[in-house]
Amino acid sequence: MTFIRSLVFCFLVAQITCNDYGKSQILVSDYEEVKDLPNHPEKLLIDVRGPDEIKEYGKIPTSVNIPLGEVEKALQLPKDEFKNTYNFEKPELDHYIIFHCRSGRRSQQASEIAVKLGYTNIHNYVGSWLDWAEKEGLNK
Repeated sequence: MTFIRSLVFCFLVAQITCNDYGKSQILVSDYEEVKDLPNHPEKLLIDVRGPDEIKEYGKIPTSVNIPLGEVEKALQLPKDEFKNTYNFEKPELDHYIIFHCRSGRRSQQASEIAVKLGYTNIHNYVGSWLDWAEKEGLNK
């Protein structure tokens, strides 16, 4: 299983690094960085899973939720409407944002959407919830 995860990780890193978004590149975040987020309030961790999935499995501390199906529309909302809808400040285009989901696929899609919309400091927690839960000893 670890070998398969390593292969998937290498594939995703290659896919992320070889994108065609010009200067805006999607970077990879890992467990250690996400674990240290309480010490970095300037970084934003966005969980793109649905609310039911978060309720069933749990959430990573400091994360906020914007379901994948809402990401594109949400990131285009005016600041006040965004805050009223999601209960946190809308990130600026250069804000340090880490997307995560269950396995890294939906967070990759969210990352691509954000880059397409002009966000320039986008990171994907490739291992996402599965990696977090394994390292934290939680149910997956």
